[in-house]
Amino acid sequence: MKEMLKNTLMETLGIELIEADKEQVKMSMPVDKRTHQPMGFLHGGANVALAESAASIGGFLNIDPEQQQVFGIEINANHIRSKRDGTVYAKAVPVHRGGRTMVWSVEITDEDGNNLSVSRCTLGVVPA
Repeated sequence: MKEMLKNTLMETLGIELIEADKEQVKMSMPVDKRTHQPMGFLHGGANVALAESAASIGGFLNIDPEQQQVFGIEINANHIRSKRDGTVYAKAVPVHRGGRTMVWSVEITDEDGNNLSVSRCTLGVVPA
């Protein structure tokens, strides 16, 4: 699975896969020049990219990739707190796993367990 991150947005942003199975996905992302907005804080869009990446990997693990594929079709995010440096962690868990859609909840926290962002991502399940 980690090989799939090479030459992707995830690699560009420094996102790393920590753990992944059908029930949850954990990923990390550095807070540095790659993920900052112009004022030097963590960019909300970087959080959204991390959240959708974690949800999409979880969705992928819940399909037969020979028969199906998953794509993000909607994501929302509430940014609660920001930070200037360090590492953030995403934990994605399924809320709904249907035949045509999945919904994943993603919480992003920092090293101290502070909530930074919460997202809900809807994935479309389509034929391969």
